[in-house]
Amino acid sequence: MQLQRPSSRKPQVFAHRGSSSASASSASASGAADYPLPWRLLIVGCGDVGLRLIQRLRAVRGPAQLSILATARRTAQCEAIRQAGATPLLANLDQPGDVARLAALGQHAVILAPPGEGGVRDHRSRRLVAAWAAATRSYPAPRPAFVYLSTTGVYGDCSGAWVDECSPARPQHDRSRRRWDAEEQWRSRLGAVRLRVPGIYAGDRLPLARIAQGLPCLDPGEDSYSNHIHAEDLAQLAWLALFRAGPGRLYTVADDEPLPMGQWFDAVAAAFGMPAVPRLPRAQAQLRVSPMMWSFMTESRRLRNSRMHRELRPRLIAPRARDYLLSIHGAQLHSIHPQAPGLQSSR
Repeated sequence: MQLQRPSSRKPQVFAHRGSSSASASSASASGAADYPLPWRLLIVGCGDVGLRLIQRLRAVRGPAQLSILATARRTAQCEAIRQAGATPLLANLDQPGDVARLAALGQHAVILAPPGEGGVRDHRSRRLVAAWAAATRSYPAPRPAFVYLSTTGVYGDCSGAWVDECSPARPQHDRSRRRWDAEEQWRSRLGAVRLRVPGIYAGDRLPLARIAQGLPCLDPGEDSYSNHIHAEDLAQLAWLALFRAGPGRLYTVADDEPLPMGQWFDAVAAAFGMPAVPRLPRAQAQLRVSPMMWSFMTESRRLRNSRMHRELRPRLIAPRARDYLLSIHGAQLHSIHPQAPGLQSSR
């Protein structure tokens, strides 16, 4: 692949879907637009959310206005990237040569790649950050912009308390410790914006198999809170963070309604006409689920998303997961369980 220096081409205006070209032109002329458009965007680790981001951008800007490059490890995923409207790059993020070439390709990048396996340090992110830190010395102004998607798992178990960006990180599992290590690398060396992400869902990525297997949740009195974000909303937030967030800014991104985990699974089950999930005491439930699922079931926290709404100003398609399921399937979800005591919007 022939490498080219990133261009210093003047940014253009990105308009929301439904925005008129006239209003976009007016915003550009007034200098008030907050959607500067890079001429090239790089998506590292392009899975489902990355594909949604590509499709969202392609709906408003063609290849001549915005070049999108996206990495994949498998040929089949490369074809999906191409069909979505971006240029696929077959890359192994654990190979120094591939990483160095990626760092030369873009000033604006959304990092969706997960950490490598094993240990408490994310060596994959460390390689990427080191390569980009070396490459950015020769980039023209403005300073390159990076968005890194992390996990709310770095907060650990908070016993159902409300948490936000000012809450301390206390990761309790190695996978969360690797994410915390990655966050610190991207922030300290490249000033990346970090998005801490809870459970991601969409109409085509719901826990239907788990429900069909009859795996239990905890008894209501022992249940843990879970938090969610629709995949389309996460794709929108990743883009907004490139331009509306300051360098190194941290955001807890979630919808407006934390739910006890059992209520979440029951809502999904009702939407698809499936039986409600069984409830068991903790000691019995632990014997029925995998260690990975048990680790999720025993971490309870409610995410406060005030900073996300105030600074990134997203237009969420799914402010509340239960309302979203109701809207797409027509199920009467609100009659399944009464709202949990103390449950309120996190806005």
